[in-house]
Amino acid sequence: MATRRTTTKTPTTTAPAPVEPALCQPCGGTGNVAITVRVGRKRRPVGQQDGLCLNCLGTGTNPDA
Repeated sequence: MATRRTTTKTPTTTAPAPVEPALCQPCGGTGNVAITVRVGRKRRPVGQQDGLCLNCLGTGTNPDA
């Protein structure tokens, strides 16, 4: 009786690609948003200052993703 020829294939598994977290929409991933500063009795705008993004709390990633 002839010998049996068997070949074993090595399983080809690839590592999954790392998923990048989605950026926060209001701050664009920076964690800071511009807040208008108003002064005077008529509350006229005089400039802007940086403030903490309340959507992502400064992390820059989308909390809903």
